[in-house]
Amino acid sequence: MQETEPQRKEIEAEELFTEFKEHSVADFFKKNKQMLGLSGKQRTMTTIVHELVTNSLDACEEAGILPEINVSISELGTEYYEISVIDNGPGIPEDKLASAMGKLLAGTKFHRLVQTRGQQGIGVSGIILLSQMTTGKPTKLISGTNKGKTVSIEITIDSKTNTPKVSDKHYLENKFKGLAVKCKFKDIIYKKGQTSVDEYIRRTAIANPHLTLKFQDPFGEVTIYTRTVSKLPSIPTAVKPHPRGLTVDELLTYARHTPARKVCSFLTSTFDRFGQTSIDNISALVHFDLNKDPKTLTWEEAEDLVNAIKQTKFIAPSTDNLVPIGEEHIKKSLKSIVEPEFLDVVTRKPAVYQGGYAFQIEAGIAYGGKAGRIVSVEKTIDKKQVITEEVRASEIIRYANKAPLLFDAGGCAITKTVESIDWKRYGISKFEESPITVLINLISVHIPYTSTGKSAVAEDPDIISEIKLALMEVARKVGIYIIDKKREEEKKEKKKVFAKYAPYVVEALAHTTGEKEKDLLLKNLNRMVLEKLKMEDEGIKIADDEISQEDEGVIDEDEEFKE
Repeated sequence: MQETEPQRKEIEAEELFTEFKEHSVADFFKKNKQMLGLSGKQRTMTTIVHELVTNSLDACEEAGILPEINVSISELGTEYYEISVIDNGPGIPEDKLASAMGKLLAGTKFHRLVQTRGQQGIGVSGIILLSQMTTGKPTKLISGTNKGKTVSIEITIDSKTNTPKVSDKHYLENKFKGLAVKCKFKDIIYKKGQTSVDEYIRRTAIANPHLTLKFQDPFGEVTIYTRTVSKLPSIPTAVKPHPRGLTVDELLTYARHTPARKVCSFLTSTFDRFGQTSIDNISALVHFDLNKDPKTLTWEEAEDLVNAIKQTKFIAPSTDNLVPIGEEHIKKSLKSIVEPEFLDVVTRKPAVYQGGYAFQIEAGIAYGGKAGRIVSVEKTIDKKQVITEEVRASEIIRYANKAPLLFDAGGCAITKTVESIDWKRYGISKFEESPITVLINLISVHIPYTSTGKSAVAEDPDIISEIKLALMEVARKVGIYIIDKKREEEKKEKKKVFAKYAPYVVEALAHTTGEKEKDLLLKNLNRMVLEKLKMEDEGIKIADDEISQEDEGVIDEDEEFKE
């Protein structure tokens, strides 16, 4: 006889919820540090430097200061390092220093629609939290402002309350302006390579030609990237969201917090490029009165409104809120650091992706010279001897608001779009094995990262389309250079072969025909070869023009906004 299992006693809801507790954001990220990009020993090392350097760059630019940043890494033991970052920025006021650096989701960026490298208020405080988690030691901060004294403090973070704890506070006699951060970490490692601190520093220098950056590695080797531009980029301004791409939920969220008393005034005061003409057009498309209180909008009415917005034409988003690196500045940086044979750069006009956020794409392609990354390949000689030699392979440099993205390349929209291009069309038969550097910079007031680790860009169709169009534009010019170079090499090779065998051909012809004027035969033979090469060039030029016209047609058709 089969035994029946005893029935479990039913537990009351009140008993289940006796363990109900609220948790702080610091406590959450302490248990989920991988969400901040703090996973893997080398990746964590690079992420630490990235967060500190990004913080310094943003501060200097907002204060109108040409940035000078010193990064130093010292090895204290096995997988035990001290990292120091010092900048010449505005510093942080004494009364804000602890909260700004030691409280997660506190800062000057998240609540504003403005283009910055950091945007969440998590990065640096997450780094300080990691330091105390791996070493039990506080982080040392030194801050000096124009008006205040130079103050030195040590802080830790109470993860249960997400609040900083300050110790060893004192003032320094030596005047210092800027911010210095010194913290210690265990369970991280320094290595060179494509995801190393060295590569992050290099890419930061490329995207920020106004920056002087000094880096000292754990072995004492110092690398200095001196600024190639002595002018600060324009300061991006905070902006209103663009109506294009607005969702129903976002519209209702804005409506619930607007001081406006009518939907029409709510739209014109909340969103960019929303004028009276747009209101008139939308009024004829919706099924409710735009004079009603926006706080009383129903979900159905908001859907009606969003659909009407989609049917309405708006001019391009304001461009003063987006500050690209600039075509000339990118060219200067790449010429200085990559030293390519050929280089072309383009900055696309602003566009909008879902949510009403304006964005802009910059693309550059460098070919030859020191372009690409160095890889080691093994070659077999005489079927026995195997040698290893270094060659250059393709390199994709990804940026979001001028900040390098080194990790999660395979899951990034930028990488996938670059790899989707038909590179053979532009004279690059094997993209992965070519000496080519592709640079993509996405700028926006809000970058759609795939995670809080800020390592990869989400696959938004509008962003993918703009990246593809930018790449086509620069690839066409690079392709012309590559194809022309190959043709010249082929022509030289053909002429070399002709020069080698022409005397034998002339000798044979003279013997066969009985012709004694060998010089005349050679002259006519030369003329025939040159005419043949010229005909080949003309045929290839026609094919090139057809490809260029196809690409230009695609780019022209994609212009969504008309002024």
